[in-house]
Amino acid sequence: MALRKRSKVSAEFNMSSLTDIIFLLLIFFMLTSTVVAPNALNLKLPGRSDTPASPDARQLDEVRIDAEGSLYYNDLRISASELESQLSGRAGTGYSMLIAPDREAPVEGVVTVMDLAMRLDINGVLAAEQE
Repeated sequence: MALRKRSKVSAEFNMSSLTDIIFLLLIFFMLTSTVVAPNALNLKLPGRSDTPASPDARQLDEVRIDAEGSLYYNDLRISASELESQLSGRAGTGYSMLIAPDREAPVEGVVTVMDLAMRLDINGVLAAEQE
Protein backbone atom coordinates (compact mmCIF):
# COMPACT_ATOMS: atom_id res chain seq x y z
CA MET A 1 0.00 0.00 0.00
CA ALA A 2 1.82 3.06 -1.22
CA LEU A 3 0.65 6.33 0.33
CA ARG A 4 1.39 9.47 -1.58
CA LYS A 5 1.43 12.94 -0.18
CA ARG A 6 -0.42 15.53 -2.08
CA SER A 7 1.52 18.72 -2.38
CA LYS A 8 -0.82 21.65 -2.76
CA VAL A 9 0.50 25.11 -3.53
CA SER A 10 -0.98 27.71 -1.22
CA ALA A 11 -2.40 30.73 -3.02
CA GLU A 12 -2.38 32.92 0.08
CA PHE A 13 -0.31 36.07 0.33
CA ASN A 14 0.86 37.58 3.59
CA MET A 15 -0.07 41.29 3.59
CA SER A 16 1.45 42.27 6.92
CA SER A 17 4.89 43.07 5.53
CA LEU A 18 3.37 45.06 2.68
CA THR A 19 1.27 47.20 5.04
CA ASP A 20 4.37 47.94 7.12
CA ILE A 21 6.22 49.20 4.05
CA ILE A 22 3.27 51.33 2.93
CA PHE A 23 2.95 52.80 6.42
CA LEU A 24 6.65 53.73 6.50
CA LEU A 25 6.43 55.31 3.03
CA LEU A 26 3.41 57.32 4.13
CA ILE A 27 5.28 58.66 7.16
CA PHE A 28 8.34 59.46 5.03
CA PHE A 29 6.36 61.46 2.45
CA MET A 30 4.38 63.30 5.12
CA LEU A 31 7.56 64.41 6.86
CA THR A 32 9.39 65.43 3.71
CA SER A 33 6.42 67.32 2.25
CA THR A 34 6.43 69.75 5.19
CA VAL A 35 10.13 70.46 4.71
CA VAL A 36 9.91 71.27 1.00
CA ALA A 37 9.11 74.94 0.36
CA PRO A 38 7.53 75.56 -3.05
CA ASN A 39 9.25 78.01 -5.35
CA ALA A 40 6.18 80.03 -6.24
CA LEU A 41 5.03 83.60 -6.42
CA ASN A 42 4.27 85.25 -3.11
CA LEU A 43 0.66 86.32 -3.45
CA LYS A 44 -0.87 88.73 -0.99
CA LEU A 45 -4.48 87.83 -0.32
CA PRO A 46 -7.00 90.41 0.89
CA GLY A 47 -8.91 90.18 4.12
CA ARG A 48 -6.11 89.65 6.62
CA SER A 49 -5.99 91.95 9.62
CA ASP A 50 -2.19 91.94 9.98
CA THR A 51 -1.60 93.52 6.56
CA PRO A 52 -1.64 97.29 6.16
CA ALA A 53 -4.46 98.96 4.30
CA SER A 54 -4.22 98.78 0.53
CA PRO A 55 -3.02 101.94 -1.19
CA ASP A 56 -5.47 104.23 -2.91
CA ALA A 57 -6.09 103.36 -6.56
CA ARG A 58 -5.02 106.86 -7.62
CA GLN A 59 -1.53 106.27 -6.17
CA LEU A 60 -0.93 103.03 -8.09
CA ASP A 61 1.01 102.93 -11.32
CA GLU A 62 -0.66 100.64 -13.84
CA VAL A 63 1.07 97.96 -15.89
CA ARG A 64 -1.30 96.70 -18.57
CA ILE A 65 -0.74 93.65 -20.77
CA ASP A 66 -2.70 93.56 -24.03
CA ALA A 67 -3.78 90.56 -26.10
CA GLU A 68 -0.52 90.55 -28.11
CA GLY A 69 1.61 90.51 -24.94
CA SER A 70 2.73 94.15 -25.17
CA LEU A 71 3.34 95.97 -21.90
CA TYR A 72 1.99 99.44 -21.13
CA TYR A 73 3.26 101.40 -18.12
CA ASN A 74 0.79 104.20 -17.30
CA ASP A 75 -0.60 103.95 -20.87
CA LEU A 76 2.85 104.22 -22.52
CA ARG A 77 4.13 101.20 -24.45
CA ILE A 78 7.27 99.81 -22.85
CA SER A 79 9.45 96.69 -23.08
CA ALA A 80 10.09 94.36 -20.16
CA SER A 81 13.69 95.57 -19.74
CA GLU A 82 12.60 99.23 -19.81
CA LEU A 83 9.91 98.43 -17.23
CA GLU A 84 12.53 96.84 -14.99
CA SER A 85 14.74 99.92 -15.21
CA GLN A 86 11.74 102.18 -14.46
CA LEU A 87 10.76 100.16 -11.38
CA SER A 88 14.26 99.40 -10.06
CA GLY A 89 14.44 102.77 -8.28
CA ARG A 90 11.33 101.90 -6.29
CA ALA A 91 12.52 98.46 -5.20
CA GLY A 92 12.01 97.61 -1.54
CA THR A 93 10.20 100.84 -0.63
CA GLY A 94 6.75 99.35 -0.17
CA TYR A 95 5.75 100.59 -3.61
CA SER A 96 2.66 98.99 -5.15
CA MET A 97 1.69 98.69 -8.79
CA LEU A 98 -1.48 97.52 -10.49
CA ILE A 99 -1.11 94.65 -12.97
CA ALA A 100 -4.06 94.71 -15.38
CA PRO A 101 -4.00 92.04 -18.10
CA ASP A 102 -6.57 91.93 -20.89
CA ARG A 103 -8.83 88.89 -21.12
CA GLU A 104 -6.85 87.42 -24.02
CA ALA A 105 -3.43 88.42 -22.66
CA PRO A 106 -0.88 85.61 -22.75
CA VAL A 107 -0.03 84.13 -19.38
CA GLU A 108 3.70 84.56 -20.08
CA GLY A 109 3.33 88.35 -20.05
CA VAL A 110 1.49 88.33 -16.73
CA VAL A 111 4.06 86.00 -15.18
CA THR A 112 6.90 88.20 -16.48
CA VAL A 113 5.48 91.27 -14.74
CA MET A 114 4.68 89.36 -11.53
CA ASP A 115 8.19 87.88 -11.49
CA LEU A 116 9.66 91.34 -11.99
CA ALA A 117 7.62 92.63 -9.05
CA MET A 118 8.77 89.73 -6.88
CA ARG A 119 12.47 90.24 -7.74
CA LEU A 120 12.29 93.99 -7.02
CA ASP A 121 10.25 93.49 -3.82
CA ILE A 122 7.33 95.48 -5.22
CA ASN A 123 3.73 94.79 -4.26
CA GLY A 124 1.97 93.67 -7.42
CA VAL A 125 -1.81 93.90 -7.27
CA LEU A 126 -3.36 91.72 -9.96
CA ALA A 127 -6.63 93.22 -11.20
CA ALA A 128 -8.72 90.85 -13.30
CA GLU A 129 -11.78 91.90 -15.27
CA GLN A 130 -15.20 90.76 -14.14
CA GLU A 131 -17.13 88.47 -16.44
